[in-house]
Order: sequence, then C-alpha cells, then structure tokens
Amino acid sequence: MEKEIALSVKNLNVKFTLRGKVLHAIRDISLDIYKGESLAIVGESGSGKSVFTKTFMGLLDKNGYIESGEILYNGQNLAAFKTEKDWQSIRGREIAMVLQDPMTSLNPLKTIGAQIGEAIELHQGLKGNDLKKAVVEILKDVGITEPERRYKQYPHEFSGGMRQRAVIAIAVACRPRTLICDEPTTALDVTIQAQILELLKNLKKKYRLTTVYITHDLGVVANVADRIAVMYAGDIVEIGTCEEVFYNSRHPYTWALLSSLPQLGIKGEDLYTIKGTPPNLFQTIKGDAYAPRNPKALKIDFVERPPYFDVSPTHKVRSWLMDPRAPKVEPPEHIKKLRSQGGIRR
Repeated sequence: MEKEIALSVKNLNVKFTLRGKVLHAIRDISLDIYKGESLAIVGESGSGKSVFTKTFMGLLDKNGYIESGEILYNGQNLAAFKTEKDWQSIRGREIAMVLQDPMTSLNPLKTIGAQIGEAIELHQGLKGNDLKKAVVEILKDVGITEPERRYKQYPHEFSGGMRQRAVIAIAVACRPRTLICDEPTTALDVTIQAQILELLKNLKKKYRLTTVYITHDLGVVANVADRIAVMYAGDIVEIGTCEEVFYNSRHPYTWALLSSLPQLGIKGEDLYTIKGTPPNLFQTIKGDAYAPRNPKALKIDFVERPPYFDVSPTHKVRSWLMDPRAPKVEPPEHIKKLRSQGGIRR
C-alpha cells in the first residue's frame, strides 16, 4: 500500500546574507515526509538540520531566505508564504516545534499555565475556565504531576525534565498534525532522556502525529525513528529505514557518524573521531562536499557532485562509491562490528 505524503520538499535552496557575503545553507534538497511516520534527521552541528525544518514554519532568521524550491503541504506551497498572516494557519495548528533549549524558549515572567494557554486561546478561542481545563488536561498528557498546582508555577520552579515536558505541552496544545522535535533530549540526564522519548512516542500514538526528530545523537535515533535522513553540508547524503541506515549504510559520512558511537569504542583506546572540518558554505562546493574528509574519496568526488543511487526502494545514497564502475570499498571495522552486534537499540 502506498504511503500518504504529509509534506513534500522539492529542490529547496536556502541562503543567508551575512556581512555582505552569501551562505548557501540548504543545497537543493528534495524529501517526502509520510503521514504517521517518525523521521530522524541526523548530522553534525552546522549541517543544516534546524534551518531545513524551520522553513516548514517560516521561522528563518531575518537574513535567511528561500531562494528556490517548493515545500508542498495540504495543496499549498509554504515556500511562497511571505507574511505572518500566511503562517498563522500553519504554525502551531498544523506544524509545531519543540525547541532546543526549554530554559530560553520559555518566558521566565509568565506562568507555565499562561504560556500553554496562549496557543490554545489563539487557535481554539477558549477562555476562562474552559481554557484552564484544557491546559490542565495537556499537563496531565505530558506527565506533569499535580497539574493544578503546576499550572500556577513559573519556569524556574520546574526541573530540566519538567521544563522539557512543558515545552512539549505548548507544542501539542493545538493538536498539530506534524511535530518537529529539535534536539529534544539535549542537556538532560540519561534516565530523563528515556522518559522524554517515551512520552513523545506515546503522544505520537495518542494524537496520531507525524514526528520529525533533529538530532546528532544516534542513540536517540535508534529508539524512535522509522526512517533516517543523514545530512551533511546542507544536503541529504543518505536516507533509508532505521535498519537500512544502521546495518547497511553505504555513504562514508554515515559510516563515520556510526563509528563515532561510544558503544563501539574499545576499552583503553581513543574513541573514533571524524578528521577535518565541514566545508565553508560561503564558498561554492565542487563535487562531493564530504570528499576532503573522506579517506576513501575517488578522483571524481572532487570534480562532480554525485547523484542519488538506489540501494533499495526505500534506501538511497548520494555517493560515487555506489556507481557500478567504482572500486569495491569495504565499510570500516566499526561498521562491521555494529552489524555483528545486532544494533544499538536501548
């Protein structure tokens, strides 16, 4: 049965102007997100993960703009939206985002109840007792105990895990169809991380959400994702099901990311690190952006950008190593070890 597409990105290019220079942050990305799925977008800091998903909600900084491409959602092209009024019908109601740092995304001068209530009042028109009842219900849904008391408290009276739950409550308050979670477990300890991930899985089921996770923590990915998109230098270099990317990855950058997992370290030896630094996106990238850091790079990698090669109907890779004419390259030892271990699911 063919999956229904929730959101379709076609040839998206996003640029920023900075001190008279132009930075090409998103480089010709195309991606379909399916209804009800859980998609994880992974990559190093600066690879363009957050910028990419912010375009779905019109949240780019003032110096950022969509140069070309389409973001198709419910028959509308979101890339063509210009005003806040355009975005009001989408932001919060259709697509919502759990922002990275709850301490900075919550207003320290307003109670938690008032901050959750704002979104409900704006989109559903509830007021007074009905509004309070709806907020208390959402606080219960996100696992906050004594919701009536917590309703009147301020962010500084909440622990880190509780603040994260409050931010999630704000995001799901208007019953969106798609929820974007930007590094939802950063700065939380391991036990709280597990609770937050479990909460997000339960909310996905209860509200029938399509979820998009932005993360560089592959342990999080193993726990929640149906599909994984690997981003590097503003481009998706590999995409496939969770199993395909973990056990049959084909892009050298995906190999490097997986090799960096602490679980694959050997006692007494240094953890694997990716040598070099990501490319400067102020400059035009020639060939494969990862080539200068790739010990297995071919000559053509420095000349021409690779197309996508299909590994399976659900798995594609942007790498010249997949070309039938390329020499056969074995994955690194860490990747073979991961395959033999049977994964990293926690």
